[in-house]
Amino acid sequence: MTQTTHRNTGAIIAAACKYAVLGLGGAIMVFPFFDMFLGALRTPAERLTQPMTYWPHDPQWHNFVRVFTELPMMTWLINSIVVTVLITTLQMVTSAMAGYALAKYRFFGSQTLLKAVLGAQMFPFFLLIIPIFFLLRFVPLAGGNDLFGQGGFGLLNSYAAMILPFAVSWYGIFLMRQSFMTVPDEIIDAARMDGAGEFRIFVTIVLPLVRPGLATLGIFVFIYHWNEVIWTMTVSRSAPALQTIPVGIYLLRGAFIDQSTFSLQQAAVCVSIVPVMAVFLLLQRYYIRGLTAGAVKG
Repeated sequence: MTQTTHRNTGAIIAAACKYAVLGLGGAIMVFPFFDMFLGALRTPAERLTQPMTYWPHDPQWHNFVRVFTELPMMTWLINSIVVTVLITTLQMVTSAMAGYALAKYRFFGSQTLLKAVLGAQMFPFFLLIIPIFFLLRFVPLAGGNDLFGQGGFGLLNSYAAMILPFAVSWYGIFLMRQSFMTVPDEIIDAARMDGAGEFRIFVTIVLPLVRPGLATLGIFVFIYHWNEVIWTMTVSRSAPALQTIPVGIYLLRGAFIDQSTFSLQQAAVCVSIVPVMAVFLLLQRYYIRGLTAGAVKG
């Protein structure tokens, strides 16, 4: 009886320590967002006091209204949603198709292609910015260009320039390939014996089995491209109507440098993270399963 009591006590203490550590880690992760939210509510006077007032005595809730009345926030939001959703959709489609081919088909050069996919992940995107920029700039018969790609802007200053360079992801292909490796070949062979075509097998049988991996890829792509600045600013700097939220906030920081507008900037950042949090909360139940999908086989 005493041993059982000690065992139960030890289990309770271990569980309490585990949840205490998890709670502390969660608090550390949430604190920057909470601090940013409070910063959006401070008055200029509270920012200028020494030491700075941490908890706002007169919360400036109207800063969140000013974000939409004094800044082109709706334009930024629409552009961010259009660009990010289209990139996420394209990458999920191309990664799923390529990953399935590499995982379940045996063809000449498949292993070489897989090695190329792995090797391509070593090169960051910013190394390719200049060549991709010129490729889009000199597209024939686009954006005022003639047949030889001269005279206009090509695909620059358009949604196409912001989306097409990210239509394929090497990381996404590898992640989906690992997810498809967990699907037993017997299921696919049985469907073929029943007369199902390859496309039907892929869409109706295999894809539902790798939803966690697909959702995980979607989360990664959405978060990354929602916050992407360098390329979007490169191709939209001369087209303000195409600017996304991160680009707008970045340019806002350069345009307003006095204390009276810092709260407005932080309010804009608070608004910008709401869609990301919503997507993550909707898909979080698939997240861990998607990350561990390729750990069993492959």
